[in-house]
Amino acid sequence: MAEFLLAAALLLLISMATGLARLILGPTPGNRVMGVQLLGTTGIAILLLLAQVLAAPALTDVALIFALLAAVSGIAFTRRRIHGDAPE
Repeated sequence: MAEFLLAAALLLLISMATGLARLILGPTPGNRVMGVQLLGTTGIAILLLLAQVLAAPALTDVALIFALLAAVSGIAFTRRRIHGDAPE
């Protein structure tokens, strides 16, 4: 079972690479934020998989903190775009 979870983590790392490409190449700020959200989400998933494989419950706590930070960053970006003080 550990091999399967590690393989899933590797696939998620590949997904993170595509998110990083979107972050760098994204033509609009919205595309860049979606890339950041993809990086955050896959990072959380990788941490949760590693928590199971390594039997380290502290990684679950770190993943929860990252989830909260990702939610706050999404809200901050949305507020900034709504109030119009962000450059196009």
